[in-house]
Amino acid sequence: MTKRPVKRATASTRPQQAASALPAAAGASSRAAHGLKLGKVRPRPQPKHSQAHPGVSPLHPVTHRNTSFQPLPRPLGLPPYQYDIGQRFPDIAQGIADAGAMVFHVVGDSGGVQDGEFQINVADQMIDALNSGKGGKPLFCYHVGDVVYFTGMHDDYYAQFYEPYAHYDVPILSIPGNHDGEVDDPSAQTSLDGWVDYFMQAKPDVDPISKDAPRVQLDLPNVYWTLMTPMAIIVGMYTNVPEGGSIDSTQQQWVTNEFATAPTDRAFILALHHPVYSFDVHHSGSSKMADVLENAIRDTGRVPNLVLSGHVHDYQRIEQKIAGAPTPFIVIGNGGYHNLHAVHTAKNGKAPDTGAVLKYYNDKRWGFMTLTIDKNRISGVTTEVDRGGKVYAGDKFSYPTAPVYLADRKSVPTL
Repeated sequence: MTKRPVKRATASTRPQQAASALPAAAGASSRAAHGLKLGKVRPRPQPKHSQAHPGVSPLHPVTHRNTSFQPLPRPLGLPPYQYDIGQRFPDIAQGIADAGAMVFHVVGDSGGVQDGEFQINVADQMIDALNSGKGGKPLFCYHVGDVVYFTGMHDDYYAQFYEPYAHYDVPILSIPGNHDGEVDDPSAQTSLDGWVDYFMQAKPDVDPISKDAPRVQLDLPNVYWTLMTPMAIIVGMYTNVPEGGSIDSTQQQWVTNEFATAPTDRAFILALHHPVYSFDVHHSGSSKMADVLENAIRDTGRVPNLVLSGHVHDYQRIEQKIAGAPTPFIVIGNGGYHNLHAVHTAKNGKAPDTGAVLKYYNDKRWGFMTLTIDKNRISGVTTEVDRGGKVYAGDKFSYPTAPVYLADRKSVPTL
């Protein structure tokens, strides 16, 4: 792998403390350490580029936000943390067998904090899709993180999760996002406690916080886990709180194991909250998550058929050639959060830093994706909803499910 230059960053004190406690020259030096000068804000990602920086992320300059790596809750079971949909939901397994295909929704960054109208509009369309049955009824929803803003607190789950999906009567599975794991007041919460209270209960029940929108809790085995289905394996990572994502060596080992042992008779999908690529003006993609994927491919030779992510509040479908035909990377972070992130590159634009190509995007509408997977193809369509609630057909794509391997593991490109 080509080595990325490392940009080192050091922590600084609060700006007001630095101004009062340090001489002018020392204060200027301290501010320069985290990359900001007087009156300045962080720069936008570079236009036409798909990753924000070539190395280590700088520390976040806003010191009242706890964006450091957070400890993980204890798993419910032992590795490899696989969750068999047929064992937990026999009716879903039967539906897949009857149809010869698996239809499900994908949504991300749905928490409707401040203005829940956009989340409600998307949720209503997801509910309508269940009732219409067009193209096959979705059997479950896979959420790619940021279920609740801003810090994933248990008490925020009614307004941002239970009530909006009160009539969405299929299971909602999830990996956590950075806001699900962020902690504002350590005396009031621990990281991911709200997410764990719904998605990771050893003895599922109905949480009283759900009030008039009861939904039975789930028993997912860990915050990172693999969904086993007859048509696809979905390896779901938890990329923690720091900007750009961060995982420890234990999770990297687990990811590599899942790449190595995944069956070859069905689609192989990787899901993570922080995207490897993004052409947006706010977050951009993550070279750190690219390294995670590179390491797994280099150690196993296996390449995912599809990579799903969120974090960036828009929709993008990006292609990158790793082995053979291009691999699709989809950002689906427009599930309901009120602010959308603009895209800086035109359709079919190619990033000079990574070679990734932006095949489709929409940064003006909220929405969700419907995936249909059979033995041969992964097919997807997106539903888009504008500010006024008008519904549009969005992206449409199809990719093969055949297993993809690098002939020479050492030839994995720098992603």
